[in-house]
Amino acid sequence: MTVPLASSSPSRQRVPAAERRDALIEAAVTEFAHAGLHGTPVDRIARRVGVAQPYVFSLFGNKRELFLAAVQRSFERVIDAFERAAADYRAGGAGDCEDVLQAMGRAYVELLESDRAALMMQHHAYAACDDEVVRTRVRVLYARIVAQTERIAGADADAERLDEFFRYGMWLNVAAAMGVEDLSAGCEWMRAAGAEG
Repeated sequence: MTVPLASSSPSRQRVPAAERRDALIEAAVTEFAHAGLHGTPVDRIARRVGVAQPYVFSLFGNKRELFLAAVQRSFERVIDAFERAAADYRAGGAGDCEDVLQAMGRAYVELLESDRAALMMQHHAYAACDDEVVRTRVRVLYARIVAQTERIAGADADAERLDEFFRYGMWLNVAAAMGVEDLSAGCEWMRAAGAEG
């Protein structure tokens, strides 16, 4: 009787398409955050996950669909941060915040500091809005984030406070992208840069 020899190479496990899709979106956030829609080759995203480029297109019809999935993921990270901050505030965990919007704002600053890819994806999403399909989807996602923020904040978010919250958030985005803490006219770095130029 012959006993078959055990294979010395480990058997390759098949990864479910849903897991691969999720991994591709995460890789896409990282790659698109660096070079945007037009500057990022899909094969770079595929290599990051260890799949062939045709496989990417079997899950996403084209590069724009993958880009939009990455944009949506970055917007979802913001909503998740707001949800956690509001829950923490309501549980008494953000005692020095005046209200839930302030707690959510603090969480947003922390997100900008800890997840540069999510920040830069937002910038690339807005920059790609010359594409009508991208513009339409980004508008929907932005409207959704405003509506979700209003829902999460509840009574703390009248229209005026909500507008101010988002204006300040955009100010924070620009400051974070440039690596500065202040965009106020005449702040120290701005005076120094103005003197150089």
